[in-house]
Order: sequence, then structure tokens, then C-alpha cells
Amino acid sequence: MPRTGERGGPRTRAKISQVATRLFLERGFDAVTVAEIGREAGVSSVTVFNHFPRKEDLLLDRGDDAMELLRSAVRDRAAGVDVLESLRAATLRLVDDRHALSGLKDGSVPFFRTVAASPALIARAREIAADLQRVLAEELEHDPAFDGDGPLLAAFFIAGYGSVMVETARRLIAGDPPAPVADDHRARLERLFAALRDGVMPRT
Repeated sequence: MPRTGERGGPRTRAKISQVATRLFLERGFDAVTVAEIGREAGVSSVTVFNHFPRKEDLLLDRGDDAMELLRSAVRDRAAGVDVLESLRAATLRLVDDRHALSGLKDGSVPFFRTVAASPALIARAREIAADLQRVLAEELEHDPAFDGDGPLLAAFFIAGYGSVMVETARRLIAGDPPAPVADDHRARLERLFAALRDGVMPRT
């Protein structure tokens, strides 16, 4: 049974995350301290850091989910499905589900505004992107069915996906209607995968 006391357990982590997100969106990331988050969540600052080693990760807490998605796209794809098609399918599922990792989840605008207003969050987002690129490159390097340039594919895919996300966030913050933004988001992803297919994937 998972622990649910002050120091451990998924319920404690979820409560800390919920409290931190609410405070950050209300007051801005830099105006909220870890001590305040701990008091509001009913735990110590040490407990907060046990679950989230960096303050930025209290808001940018989807990095592990993104890494698992990348690993699964490489490792768990069906026989005969190449890596790029598997990545495309996983990415478009995020769009269809309006998953937080797609940038299209309802209510995302306050999150985008909070990130855009904090240099610390922007820097952390870039670090997470670099980690994702490294993980994908390593997965491709160890995949016997992939004989292309793994580091190059990983670099272009992560950079391209980030570019699509940033433009989607910019338009939503500007007040553009969500439906056409989502349509353009999907279309730009399709252009990204077409470019990767034509320019990066090995010729067969």
C-alpha cells in the first residue's frame, strides 16, 4: 500500500503539485516560495523537495511522461512499423486526446502565460527538451531495427515538436479560437513528419 503520510506517496505528490500549480497560476512562478507551497499543502519544504527536486518541476512535471512516451514509441512498436511512423502515431494521439503534452488541453492558457513570464521556467523547459533529445537518441542507438542517424533524427524531432508547441501557445495566449489553432497544430506536425521522412530517415 502506498504511503499517504507527510513524506511519501502518490497522494502527497499530487496534492503538492495541485497546490503549487494553483499558486503559480494565481501569483506567478517567481512570487511563490517552496515554503509557502509546503505550508498550504500541509507538508514541510523538505517533503516538497523529496517529490520535486527542483522548484521548476512543480509546474513542469510532465518530463517523465514524455520520456516514457518516446521510449514506448521506439521499444513497443509493432513489427514492420518504423520509428518515425510510431512517433507520428503517438504524437497525433496526444492531439486527438487534447493531452497536456500536446499543448491543446483545455485551460492551458494560464499555464503558458506563467511559463512565458518566468526565465527560470523557460530555461528548465529547454533543459527538459535536451534530456528528451538525449533519451530518444539513446533509444534509437540501441534499436536493432533502426539504421539511420539517431542523434540527427532526435535533434530535428524534438526541435520541430517544440517549435509547433511554442507557436500553438503563442496563438492561444493571443486569443485565437482553439479549433483552428488545433487544426493548424496538427497540420504543422504532419509537415514536420513529412520533412523528417524526406530529409532524415534512411532511404530504402
